[in-house]
Amino acid sequence: MQKSIFEQCGGTYTQVGDYLLPDLIIDEAEQQPVDKYGRMRKRYLKEHRPILFSNLLLSGKLDHHLSETDRACADQVNLLTRQMADREGVTEALKAADQFEWVRRMNSIRNRAEEIVLNELVYD
Repeated sequence: MQKSIFEQCGGTYTQVGDYLLPDLIIDEAEQQPVDKYGRMRKRYLKEHRPILFSNLLLSGKLDHHLSETDRACADQVNLLTRQMADREGVTEALKAADQFEWVRRMNSIRNRAEEIVLNELVYD
C-alpha cells in the first residue's frame, strides 16, 4: 500500500474502530488566550467573512489574529475611556462628591468607547 503524503512527511495515524485518524498535536506555545473581543471577532468572521475565517484557520493564524485583536481592542477601550473621562471632567473629585453620578457617567463613557472600538476593530 502506498504511503499518503501525510505519512511521507513523517505523520502517523491511530486506528479508532474502522477509521485511521491522524495524530495531530497542537503546540502549547502557539495557543494564545482569547477574551471577550477575540471571541466577538471570531463569531463575526464565522458568520460574515467565512472565507477569511477558513483561510486564517487553515493557515494556523486564527489564534494569533484573535489574540492580537483582543489585546488591541482592550488597549483602545482603556485609552478612549481615559481620554473621554478627562475631556468630560469625570474626575476623582466627582467620585468623592457623588459616587452615583460618577458611576453613571463612567458607564456611559465606557459604553461609547467600546462601541467605537467594536465598529473599528472587531466588525471591520
